[in-house]
Amino acid sequence: MTALDVVASALRGLPRGALSLVYPPTCAGCGGATADSGALCATCWSGLRLIEEPVCQRYGTPFAVDLGVGPLLSPRAIAEPPVFARARAVALYEGVARSLVHRLKYEDRLDLAKVMARMMAASGRLLIAEADCIVPVPLHHGRLWRRRFNQAALLARLIAASAQRPVLPATLQRVRATRSQVSLSRAARAENLSGAFRVPRHARHRIDGRRVLLIDDVTTTGATGNAAARALLRAGATAVDLLTFALVGEAAG
Repeated sequence: MTALDVVASALRGLPRGALSLVYPPTCAGCGGATADSGALCATCWSGLRLIEEPVCQRYGTPFAVDLGVGPLLSPRAIAEPPVFARARAVALYEGVARSLVHRLKYEDRLDLAKVMARMMAASGRLLIAEADCIVPVPLHHGRLWRRRFNQAALLARLIAASAQRPVLPATLQRVRATRSQVSLSRAARAENLSGAFRVPRHARHRIDGRRVLLIDDVTTTGATGNAAARALLRAGATAVDLLTFALVGEAAG
């Protein structure tokens, strides 16, 4: 047994309180001290623009004011109803939320997925409760090879495990490499993603007649969710909902 094995064995034998003295819990957002491991400190928590009701029942965008009871639809949802049934997100894509997404995706901070998935599970609890299965938005194999992991798949596994729902990571495939969506208009994003996803014939029985919860890290215009949902519905899904960590955009009205 090496010296490192001896240390690791000793640490595993320590009670949780003693272990926290060796590895003090830190904030998932800034790295500062926190009471609980994987939590956000008060400063980072206050830096999140959390999305709360009332929201558009289709796109999940927040309304600036409460317009009363009943199902609420934003002007966009009425003019451009999405392919997916409902979308929900934890926070607006700015500040701390943007930082968490970027650090997970581009800095290999896979540990951040736990706190992000926990928050997504809370924000999307209704969607999760009604889902028959969970499917992550896939990366094209070229991008997956360069990045080495799919952040959506990582989040989907964590959410599915806590909700005791089956996760189907290979059911939806990205069959066409697309340009970066960053600088594209809403119309160009939709065109860029046209035909980018498919469900292989051998995998269709997994979603046939089932309500699918689609998982991704960020919703921008909804073009990715629309394209992925369209492929799932064509393969036999009864409905597709979309749950992400962050949402680009302001209030719905």
